[in-house]
Amino acid sequence: MKNKLSSSEKYLWEYIQNNLDDIPNLSIVKLSEDANVSTATIVRTTKKMGYSGYTDFRQQLTLKRKDTQQYKNLEKVDHDIKQAILKNKYEVDNTLKMLNVGSIEDAIQKIKKSSDIYIFARGFSEFIAQELLVKLQLLGKNCVLSTDPNIIVTMSKRIRREDLVIFITLNGETKELVAGAKNAFDNGVSTLTITTNEEGSIIKYSEMVLLGFKSQTSYFPDYEVRSRLPLQVISRILLDSYVIRTQKSQ
Repeated sequence: MKNKLSSSEKYLWEYIQNNLDDIPNLSIVKLSEDANVSTATIVRTTKKMGYSGYTDFRQQLTLKRKDTQQYKNLEKVDHDIKQAILKNKYEVDNTLKMLNVGSIEDAIQKIKKSSDIYIFARGFSEFIAQELLVKLQLLGKNCVLSTDPNIIVTMSKRIRREDLVIFITLNGETKELVAGAKNAFDNGVSTLTITTNEEGSIIKYSEMVLLGFKSQTSYFPDYEVRSRLPLQVISRILLDSYVIRTQKSQ
C-alpha cells in the first residue's frame, strides 16, 4: 500500500511514524505546519493508508496504544507485525459493535423453522460456508452448499418458500450470488446475507442482513483476498446463538 503513495505522501508518512508519540495531540493544522505539507496531503495520505481521514487515524492510534498497554506480550514484537496483529482485533471489535441483536434473533428463528437450508458462497468465503454447512448438519439441519456459479443461479430458481438461503459474500457484488438472491427473493424465499458491504447489490434482495466491518487495510493489495475474519465472526456468533436458543426451547 505504501508503494502507492506519492513522494510527498511518503515523506509525510515517514514523518508521522517518527513522531507517533506526538500525533494524538496534534491537530491537522499543527501537523501541517510541523511537517510542512498541506492539510489535503494529510487527509489523502491517511485515506490511502486505510483510514477515513486524519481524525480516524488519530483515534485508531490512540486505541492501538491502549491495546499495546493491554497486550504486554507484544512489546518486543516488530512494529509492523504488531500492527497486523492489532488489525485483526480492530476488525473483530468493530464487527461486534455493528451486530444487530434483533437480526441475529430473526436469523435463528428462520433457521429453526426452515425445512432445508441452502448456502451459497464464492472465493475465499467458501471456507466459512463449509464450516457453516458442517455445523448446521451436526445440529440436525438439512443443508446444501453450492459454490459453482452456474449451479447457484439454476438452483436458486427451484428453492421452495419453506426453505432458507444463506449468502456469504464480502462485498455483496458477486454477480452469480446477486442473481441467486434475486431469484430466491422473486419466488418469496427467505434470504439471509452475511456481508461487510451495506450498499452491496445483493442487499435489496436480502430479507435479513448480518453486517460486519470491512477494514481498508490489506497486506495483499494486488489481489482480491481481503480479510474474511468479520464474516467468520458473524457466522460463529450465529451458530452459537442458534445452539443456545434451541437448547433453551427443548
